[in-house]
Amino acid sequence: MKKYFMRVAQSLNKVVVVWLVLTGVGAYGPVGYADACNSVAAWEQLSTFPSGHTDYVRSVAWSPDGTQLASGSGDRTVRVWAADDERPQRTLTGHTSDVTSVAWSPDGRQLASGSNDRTVRLWATDDGRWLRTLTGHTSNVTSVAWSPDGRLLASGSYDRTVRVWAADDGRLLRTLPWHGSAVTSVAWSPDGTQLASAGDRTVRVWAADDGRQLRTLTWHTSWVYSVAWSPDNMQLASGSGDQTVRVWVADDGMLLRTLTGHTSDVTSVAWSPDGTQLASGSSDRGVRVWAAKDGALLWPGTRHTASVRSVAWASDGAQAVSGSYDRTIKTWSVASEGVRRTQTAHVGWVRSVAWSRPGRDGAQIASGAEDTTIKIWDAETGLLVRTLNGHTNYVTSLAWSPDGTQMASGSRDRTIKLWETDSGALLRTLTGHSAPVTSIAWSPDGAQIVGGSTNQTIKTWDIKTGEVLRTFTGHTNSVNSVAWSPDSSKIVSGSSDRLLKIWEAATGELLHTLTGHTDAVNAVVWSPDSSKIASASADRSIKLWDAGAGEVLRTLTGHTGGVNAVAWSPDGCKLLSGSDDRDVVLWGPRP
Repeated sequence: MKKYFMRVAQSLNKVVVVWLVLTGVGAYGPVGYADACNSVAAWEQLSTFPSGHTDYVRSVAWSPDGTQLASGSGDRTVRVWAADDERPQRTLTGHTSDVTSVAWSPDGRQLASGSNDRTVRLWATDDGRWLRTLTGHTSNVTSVAWSPDGRLLASGSYDRTVRVWAADDGRLLRTLPWHGSAVTSVAWSPDGTQLASAGDRTVRVWAADDGRQLRTLTWHTSWVYSVAWSPDNMQLASGSGDQTVRVWVADDGMLLRTLTGHTSDVTSVAWSPDGTQLASGSSDRGVRVWAAKDGALLWPGTRHTASVRSVAWASDGAQAVSGSYDRTIKTWSVASEGVRRTQTAHVGWVRSVAWSRPGRDGAQIASGAEDTTIKIWDAETGLLVRTLNGHTNYVTSLAWSPDGTQMASGSRDRTIKLWETDSGALLRTLTGHSAPVTSIAWSPDGAQIVGGSTNQTIKTWDIKTGEVLRTFTGHTNSVNSVAWSPDSSKIVSGSSDRLLKIWEAATGELLHTLTGHTDAVNAVVWSPDSSKIASASADRSIKLWDAGAGEVLRTLTGHTGGVNAVAWSPDGCKLLSGSDDRDVVLWGPRP
């Protein structure tokens, strides 16, 4: 079942734009596509309301029942729209300067508007009648908010105060002094017992019953423009000119997490009704949506901006990493299906990524690129640990040794290099291929390495001696990918000749040739139990094979570009794929 929600975005181009958000479980082929997407990645533009306002739209708000929209503008008016109609139902006039904020009462019967004319006005929503004007602020009103029971109205102003008014008669009940600068945002807690306000570099929390200041949240390094409570009353979110969104524990003000990615002031934050997502808007013209439970970026950022060349899983299966021709490495949260981190240190296309098992210093991620370097990252913090230099051409493939003490890298310079993990020292260079090395893999016991090449051959090396043990021949085009079975007995290879070949590792005997792909095979990988093989192809498909019989079990389709990478989750229940279509796709059985 798909659910449809409406979203609205405020704009500076005199229009109000409504977006349709599709959520639910989709499927690619017989195996469920797990990007059911919570996801705003599926947003489509539904309507644009172009007529009415003659100046910038400064604020928009939905009616509680979702049937109407209100918008406030620099043209000094408030307009009310039917959600399914592009024409305004009515125009509310009376303000003498920009309308900066609009808010519906919880019962939908009244509309409040704040203005640079220093006033707050209340309107009847059934016929647009002006009900009363609240005066007392001595500078621009920046924000208005109703208490959950609809009895009180709070307003924030450039006069550095928050004022609380009785909604029924407009009486000023109390003034909350601000100790810094202009108040930019006010928000009631869902239970109505507290009020949060934002301004200068802080968020302040007040007791609603007597106006006592309860706490001050002070980690922002620039002006705070917006504050919002989570629906469960447990957290506060704030957006700031320091380009961050910060999430706080509401009870004690402890900073829970900092969300980074915007490149300009974060001017607005809003929680989804179920509290699972947090949206932020910025002067960088971007809207971002984050997973509330771990801060993973859900949208945008679920796509690279160029071909995805490599994917790899963390050993616990909870995270994954992808590398792309957009020169970035993205770390993904599998649970929330969002991006946790994007790293951008390479100056060339990223061709390979690999995730180590946790060691003495925790887990690490390696990335290899066309800039000839290998970069090692701390998987938890995302900090760059070291850069390995030594290759004289593109780094095409990376693989951690089973015990995590060594890193192997393959390159277009025709070599495989072995590096010590702790120090980054170069231990050995393996030679033998007469053309670029395209793919490498360790034997499960760590004693050998297999490498494929554009010269149509596969070679294995003894790690201790550096000697070539054997050469496998049979492909008629570039060998693009090799993988050693977890039970150590077999090696599989994929080639531009459209074939997969399964070899006896100890003898080099060809056991099976697998046919079915209609274009180059770019990647091959064994399932953890060695019973199946997954292959990714330029024909835009992924095939699952019975490794013993050499037969196709299933073909997964859905990518719109060639598939370059595929990786099996540690538990064998999911697959990740990366494609020229810029997508990283998670495959698995339907929940």
